[in-house]
Amino acid sequence: MARLASLVLCLSVLMPQLGQAGACREDRVEVITDAGLQAFRVEIADDAAERARGLMYRESMPLSQGMLFVYDRPQQLAFWMRNTLIPLDILFFDETGTLVRAQEMARPLDETPLPGGVSQFVLEINGGLAARMGISEGAKLRHPAVDPALAAAPCDQG
Repeated sequence: MARLASLVLCLSVLMPQLGQAGACREDRVEVITDAGLQAFRVEIADDAAERARGLMYRESMPLSQGMLFVYDRPQQLAFWMRNTLIPLDILFFDETGTLVRAQEMARPLDETPLPGGVSQFVLEINGGLAARMGISEGAKLRHPAVDPALAAAPCDQG
């Protein structure tokens, strides 16, 4: 009975969030795929120091979390895994929030540059999740950092 009560409590906490497709929050990204909507709680890296540190030195990350790198404008980007201890999927999005390149299962500690093409947003999630969740090129990122005038999947304005 205690397990059922815990499940009901968990669902009551999650249900309002699940119904908020289109509603944006700084600490959450939604990735819209052909398979449906995938959501992650994110840390934001939007200045040079935060972007340089990224997810370095972390020994683990919950499956539902990630880091969103935000740049002021689209630019040629490449990431590496220096001092990064966990495998990552590195997802590069253009200024509209459209996924233009996915570097899946980036190897920990590998300093080989992983090109992302011209991008403005980069989402790092646990390695292997993109394939399991159906996140592939053409997927759409929904987050308040994406300019609503350009966004392929804009936030609700209400």
